[in-house]
Amino acid sequence: MLSVSGGSYTVIKEDSLTKAHILILTDLDGTLLDATTYSYEAATGALSAIQTLGATLILVSSKTRSEMEPLRLRLDNRHPFIVENGGALFIPMGYFPFPLEQAAPRGDYEVVEIGTPYVRLRTALKEIGRDLGCRLRGFGDLSLEEVSDLTGLSPAETLLATQREYDEPVVVESNGMVWNRLSAAAATRGLRWTRGGRFYHLMGGNDKGVASRRLIAWYERRAQQEGRALITVGIGDSLNDLPMLEAVTYPILVREPDGSYDPDVQFPHLTRAEGVGPVGWNRSLMDLLPTL
Repeated sequence: MLSVSGGSYTVIKEDSLTKAHILILTDLDGTLLDATTYSYEAATGALSAIQTLGATLILVSSKTRSEMEPLRLRLDNRHPFIVENGGALFIPMGYFPFPLEQAAPRGDYEVVEIGTPYVRLRTALKEIGRDLGCRLRGFGDLSLEEVSDLTGLSPAETLLATQREYDEPVVVESNGMVWNRLSAAAATRGLRWTRGGRFYHLMGGNDKGVASRRLIAWYERRAQQEGRALITVGIGDSLNDLPMLEAVTYPILVREPDGSYDPDVQFPHLTRAEGVGPVGWNRSLMDLLPTL
Protein backbone atom coordinates (compact mmCIF):
# COMPACT_ATOMS: atom_id res chain seq x y z
CA MET A 1 0.00 0.00 0.00
CA LEU A 2 1.28 3.48 -0.83
CA SER A 3 0.67 6.73 1.03
CA VAL A 4 1.22 10.12 -0.55
CA SER A 5 2.52 13.14 1.37
CA GLY A 6 1.41 16.54 0.20
CA GLY A 7 -0.25 15.51 -3.02
CA SER A 8 -1.30 12.70 -5.33
CA TYR A 9 -0.06 10.94 -8.40
CA THR A 10 -0.04 13.01 -11.57
CA VAL A 11 -2.88 12.06 -13.90
CA ILE A 12 -1.81 11.24 -17.46
CA LYS A 13 -4.39 10.92 -20.18
CA GLU A 14 -5.23 7.37 -21.19
CA ASP A 15 -4.56 7.98 -24.89
CA SER A 16 -0.96 8.96 -24.10
CA LEU A 17 -0.45 5.96 -21.81
CA THR A 18 -0.87 3.58 -24.74
CA LYS A 19 2.34 4.98 -26.19
CA ALA A 20 4.12 5.81 -22.95
CA HIS A 21 7.48 4.43 -21.98
CA ILE A 22 8.17 3.95 -18.26
CA LEU A 23 11.61 4.98 -17.01
CA ILE A 24 12.47 3.91 -13.44
CA LEU A 25 15.52 5.37 -11.72
CA THR A 26 16.55 3.58 -8.55
CA ASP A 27 19.06 3.87 -5.77
CA LEU A 28 20.78 0.61 -4.82
CA ASP A 29 22.01 0.15 -1.23
CA GLY A 30 19.08 0.26 1.15
CA THR A 31 16.59 0.59 -1.70
CA LEU A 32 16.73 -2.09 -4.41
CA LEU A 33 19.41 -3.90 -2.40
CA ASP A 34 19.01 -4.88 1.23
CA ALA A 35 21.18 -2.60 3.40
CA THR A 36 22.81 -5.55 5.18
CA THR A 37 22.85 -8.48 2.76
CA TYR A 38 22.91 -6.48 -0.51
CA SER A 39 20.32 -8.92 -1.87
CA TYR A 40 17.51 -7.94 -4.25
CA GLU A 41 15.60 -11.18 -3.68
CA ALA A 42 12.68 -9.34 -2.05
CA ALA A 43 12.28 -7.23 -5.21
CA THR A 44 12.13 -10.02 -7.80
CA GLY A 45 8.38 -9.67 -8.32
CA ALA A 46 8.64 -6.04 -9.40
CA LEU A 47 11.81 -6.73 -11.40
CA SER A 48 9.86 -9.30 -13.41
CA ALA A 49 6.97 -6.87 -13.86
CA ILE A 50 9.38 -4.25 -15.20
CA GLN A 51 10.63 -6.69 -17.83
CA THR A 52 7.11 -7.74 -18.76
CA LEU A 53 6.03 -4.13 -19.26
CA GLY A 54 9.13 -3.30 -21.29
CA ALA A 55 10.01 -0.55 -18.82
CA THR A 56 13.58 0.69 -18.39
CA LEU A 57 15.39 0.35 -15.07
CA ILE A 58 18.25 2.79 -14.47
CA LEU A 59 20.67 2.09 -11.61
CA VAL A 60 21.67 5.30 -9.81
CA SER A 61 24.11 4.83 -6.98
CA SER A 62 27.03 6.05 -4.89
CA LYS A 63 28.70 2.82 -5.94
CA THR A 64 31.63 2.78 -8.35
CA ARG A 65 31.48 1.66 -11.96
CA SER A 66 33.49 -1.41 -10.94
CA GLU A 67 30.80 -2.34 -8.41
CA MET A 68 27.84 -1.66 -10.67
CA GLU A 69 28.95 -3.60 -13.73
CA PRO A 70 28.72 -7.05 -12.04
CA LEU A 71 25.30 -6.14 -10.64
CA ARG A 72 24.11 -5.09 -14.09
CA LEU A 73 25.16 -8.50 -15.39
CA ARG A 74 23.26 -10.32 -12.64
CA LEU A 75 20.16 -8.24 -13.37
CA ASP A 76 20.62 -8.58 -17.14
CA ASN A 77 20.42 -4.79 -17.23
CA ARG A 78 21.86 -3.29 -20.41
CA HIS A 79 20.74 0.29 -19.92
CA PRO A 80 22.73 3.40 -18.98
CA PHE A 81 23.73 3.76 -15.34
CA ILE A 82 24.84 6.56 -13.01
CA VAL A 83 27.80 6.12 -10.67
CA GLU A 84 29.18 7.75 -7.52
CA ASN A 85 26.30 10.07 -6.67
CA GLY A 86 26.02 11.42 -10.20
CA GLY A 87 29.74 11.69 -10.80
CA ALA A 88 29.36 10.22 -14.28
CA LEU A 89 26.86 8.64 -16.66
CA PHE A 90 27.84 5.47 -18.49
CA ILE A 91 25.81 4.92 -21.67
CA PRO A 92 26.30 1.76 -23.75
CA MET A 93 27.81 2.68 -27.09
CA GLY A 94 25.10 3.40 -29.67
CA TYR A 95 22.28 3.23 -27.13
CA PHE A 96 20.68 6.50 -28.27
CA PRO A 97 20.13 7.26 -31.99
CA PHE A 98 21.69 10.72 -31.75
CA PRO A 99 24.95 12.29 -30.54
CA LEU A 100 25.22 12.83 -26.78
CA GLU A 101 26.44 16.21 -25.62
CA GLN A 102 29.75 16.16 -23.70
CA ALA A 103 30.07 12.39 -24.03
CA ALA A 104 33.45 10.77 -24.64
CA PRO A 105 34.08 7.17 -25.71
CA ARG A 106 35.55 4.84 -23.10
CA GLY A 107 35.59 1.14 -23.92
CA ASP A 108 32.02 -0.04 -24.52
CA TYR A 109 30.52 3.19 -23.22
CA GLU A 110 29.94 6.81 -23.97
CA VAL A 111 30.78 8.58 -20.71
CA VAL A 112 29.61 11.96 -19.48
CA GLU A 113 31.74 13.10 -16.53
CA ILE A 114 30.07 15.58 -14.19
CA GLY A 115 32.03 15.04 -11.00
CA THR A 116 35.35 16.24 -9.66
CA PRO A 117 38.45 14.02 -10.08
CA TYR A 118 39.04 11.79 -7.08
CA VAL A 119 42.57 13.03 -6.48
CA ARG A 120 41.25 16.56 -5.90
CA LEU A 121 38.64 15.28 -3.45
CA ARG A 122 41.33 13.47 -1.49
CA THR A 123 43.42 16.62 -1.22
CA ALA A 124 40.44 18.70 -0.14
CA LEU A 125 39.40 16.16 2.49
CA LYS A 126 42.78 16.38 4.18
CA GLU A 127 42.63 20.19 4.12
CA ILE A 128 39.11 20.28 5.57
CA GLY A 129 40.02 17.89 8.39
CA ARG A 130 43.07 19.98 9.25
CA ASP A 131 41.22 23.30 9.11
CA LEU A 132 38.33 22.08 11.28
CA GLY A 133 40.51 20.14 13.69
CA CYS A 134 38.59 16.91 13.23
CA ARG A 135 39.33 13.43 12.01
CA LEU A 136 37.82 12.77 8.59
CA ARG A 137 38.64 9.35 7.20
CA GLY A 138 37.78 8.63 3.59
CA PHE A 139 37.99 5.30 1.83
CA GLY A 140 41.43 6.38 0.66
CA ASP A 141 42.58 6.47 4.31
CA LEU A 142 41.20 3.06 5.22
CA SER A 143 42.55 -0.42 4.68
CA LEU A 144 40.49 -2.89 2.67
CA GLU A 145 39.73 -4.72 5.90
CA GLU A 146 38.43 -1.54 7.53
CA VAL A 147 36.20 -0.74 4.54
CA SER A 148 34.91 -4.31 4.58
CA ASP A 149 34.09 -4.07 8.30
CA LEU A 150 32.23 -0.80 7.79
CA THR A 151 30.24 -1.91 4.74
CA GLY A 152 29.77 -5.64 5.21
CA LEU A 153 31.15 -6.25 1.72
CA SER A 154 33.26 -9.28 0.88
CA PRO A 155 37.00 -8.72 0.25
CA ALA A 156 36.46 -8.88 -3.52
CA GLU A 157 33.51 -6.48 -3.36
CA THR A 158 35.47 -4.14 -1.09
CA LEU A 159 38.25 -3.88 -3.66
CA LEU A 160 35.69 -2.78 -6.26
CA ALA A 161 34.17 -0.25 -3.83
CA THR A 162 37.52 1.47 -3.35
CA GLN A 163 38.10 2.03 -7.08
CA ARG A 164 36.65 5.51 -6.87
CA GLU A 165 36.77 8.24 -9.50
CA TYR A 166 34.36 11.06 -8.51
CA ASP A 167 33.18 10.67 -4.91
CA GLU A 168 34.80 10.01 -1.52
CA PRO A 169 32.78 8.27 1.23
CA VAL A 170 33.86 9.67 4.59
CA VAL A 171 33.68 8.58 8.21
CA VAL A 172 33.35 11.70 10.38
CA GLU A 173 34.97 11.20 13.78
CA SER A 174 34.51 14.33 15.86
CA ASN A 175 32.26 15.10 18.80
CA GLY A 176 30.18 18.16 18.10
CA MET A 177 31.03 18.28 14.39
CA VAL A 178 28.11 20.01 12.73
CA TRP A 179 26.88 19.80 9.19
CA ASN A 180 27.10 23.51 8.41
CA ARG A 181 30.82 23.63 9.27
CA LEU A 182 31.55 20.74 6.92
CA SER A 183 29.40 22.30 4.22
CA ALA A 184 31.08 25.71 4.50
CA ALA A 185 34.57 24.21 4.39
CA ALA A 186 33.69 22.24 1.26
CA ALA A 187 31.96 25.20 -0.40
CA THR A 188 35.07 27.38 -0.15
CA ARG A 189 36.78 24.75 -2.29
CA GLY A 190 33.97 24.47 -4.82
CA LEU A 191 32.83 21.16 -3.35
CA ARG A 192 29.90 19.89 -1.31
CA TRP A 193 28.74 17.09 0.94
CA THR A 194 25.81 14.72 0.90
CA ARG A 195 24.72 11.88 3.17
CA GLY A 196 23.99 8.34 2.12
CA GLY A 197 22.80 5.36 4.10
CA ARG A 198 26.19 4.73 5.75
CA PHE A 199 28.58 7.57 4.99
CA TYR A 200 28.94 11.24 4.30
CA HIS A 201 30.19 11.82 0.75
CA LEU A 202 32.49 14.59 -0.46
CA MET A 203 31.94 15.47 -4.11
CA GLY A 204 31.99 18.27 -6.67
CA GLY A 205 29.09 19.92 -8.49
CA ASN A 206 27.44 16.62 -9.25
CA ASP A 207 24.52 14.89 -7.58
CA LYS A 208 22.05 12.20 -8.55
CA GLY A 209 19.59 14.82 -9.75
CA VAL A 210 21.97 16.57 -12.15
CA ALA A 211 22.87 13.27 -13.78
CA SER A 212 19.29 11.98 -13.77
CA ARG A 213 17.93 15.09 -15.47
CA ARG A 214 20.59 14.80 -18.16
CA LEU A 215 19.63 11.19 -18.81
CA ILE A 216 15.89 11.85 -18.67
CA ALA A 217 16.29 14.57 -21.30
CA TRP A 218 17.82 12.05 -23.69
CA TYR A 219 15.03 9.56 -23.07
CA GLU A 220 12.48 12.33 -23.65
CA ARG A 221 14.16 13.22 -26.93
CA ARG A 222 14.07 9.60 -28.07
CA ALA A 223 10.47 9.19 -26.94
CA GLN A 224 9.46 12.28 -28.93
CA GLN A 225 11.16 10.89 -32.02
CA GLU A 226 9.16 7.68 -31.53
CA GLY A 227 5.89 9.55 -30.91
CA ARG A 228 5.66 8.27 -27.34
CA ALA A 229 5.16 9.83 -23.92
CA LEU A 230 7.68 9.28 -21.14
CA ILE A 231 6.72 8.48 -17.53
CA THR A 232 9.47 8.76 -14.92
CA VAL A 233 9.66 7.03 -11.53
CA GLY A 234 12.36 7.43 -8.89
CA ILE A 235 13.00 5.34 -5.77
CA GLY A 236 15.43 6.01 -2.95
CA ASP A 237 15.91 5.95 0.81
CA SER A 238 18.40 8.68 1.83
CA LEU A 239 19.29 12.35 1.52
CA ASN A 240 21.63 11.74 -1.41
CA ASP A 241 18.59 10.43 -3.35
CA LEU A 242 16.60 13.64 -2.87
CA PRO A 243 17.82 15.40 -6.06
CA MET A 244 16.96 12.31 -8.12
CA LEU A 245 13.50 12.04 -6.56
CA GLU A 246 12.84 15.70 -7.34
CA ALA A 247 13.64 15.05 -11.01
CA VAL A 248 10.87 12.49 -11.66
CA THR A 249 7.09 12.43 -11.93
CA TYR A 250 6.58 9.65 -9.38
CA PRO A 251 9.06 9.95 -6.46
CA ILE A 252 9.03 7.10 -3.92
CA LEU A 253 10.83 6.89 -0.57
CA VAL A 254 11.33 3.49 1.09
CA ARG A 255 11.86 2.92 4.78
CA GLU A 256 15.34 2.74 6.28
CA PRO A 257 16.53 -0.41 8.11
CA ASP A 258 15.13 0.83 11.44
CA GLY A 259 11.70 1.24 9.84
CA SER A 260 11.79 5.04 9.71
CA TYR A 261 11.83 7.40 6.74
CA ASP A 262 14.77 9.74 6.24
CA PRO A 263 13.52 12.96 7.88
CA ASP A 264 15.55 15.13 5.49
CA VAL A 265 13.72 13.82 2.42
CA GLN A 266 10.46 15.75 2.26
CA PHE A 267 8.70 17.59 -0.55
CA PRO A 268 5.21 17.71 -2.11
CA HIS A 269 3.96 14.64 -3.96
CA LEU A 270 6.52 12.32 -2.35
CA THR A 271 5.14 8.81 -1.96
CA ARG A 272 6.23 6.86 1.12
CA ALA A 273 6.35 3.13 0.50
CA GLU A 274 5.37 0.67 3.21
CA GLY A 275 8.38 -1.56 3.67
CA VAL A 276 12.11 -1.42 4.29
CA GLY A 277 14.52 -1.38 1.35
CA PRO A 278 13.71 -3.93 -1.37
CA VAL A 279 10.48 -4.93 0.37
CA GLY A 280 9.17 -1.39 0.04
CA TRP A 281 10.70 -1.14 -3.44
CA ASN A 282 8.81 -4.21 -4.58
CA ARG A 283 5.53 -3.28 -2.90
CA SER A 284 5.50 0.28 -4.20
CA LEU A 285 6.18 -0.71 -7.80
CA MET A 286 3.69 -3.58 -7.75
CA ASP A 287 1.10 -1.03 -6.62
CA LEU A 288 2.14 1.70 -9.06
CA LEU A 289 2.96 -0.09 -12.32
CA PRO A 290 -0.58 -1.41 -12.98
CA THR A 291 -1.86 2.17 -12.82
CA LEU A 292 0.49 3.54 -15.48
